[in-house]
Amino acid sequence: MKTRAKDPFTVVSGSASPELGRVCDVLRGLVTSLDKACVEVVWPRMRIASFGVGPRKMSEHYAYLSVHASHVNLGFYHGAALKDPSGILVGTGKRLRHVKLRGLAEARRPAVRRLLKGAIAERRKALA
Repeated sequence: MKTRAKDPFTVVSGSASPELGRVCDVLRGLVTSLDKACVEVVWPRMRIASFGVGPRKMSEHYAYLSVHASHVNLGFYHGAALKDPSGILVGTGKRLRHVKLRGLAEARRPAVRRLLKGAIAERRKALA
């Protein structure tokens, strides 16, 4: 098992304020609890971690998190295809959507969990 000090994800989560770093950790934990076979790719310089069913970003990944000064974006590569009854997704592009999370309470909302479950299912079905 990797130690936390050698984990590239800590470069991303550590680039945030302590509160937003915890948001990153909660989101990562949620993704890995929902998708035990998750493939994580980290781009430290861009402060992004991406999650998918394989290593290819736009075809196999379903979600990413990116650190900003006042929030963490939980983005969905195929978010336009997701059901969002809570109306928390933001974006108008052809595919991408995201949720802006400013604290732990927002990251732990059931709607965030539902979006992640939907995104994982969507990618698995699309690639089957």
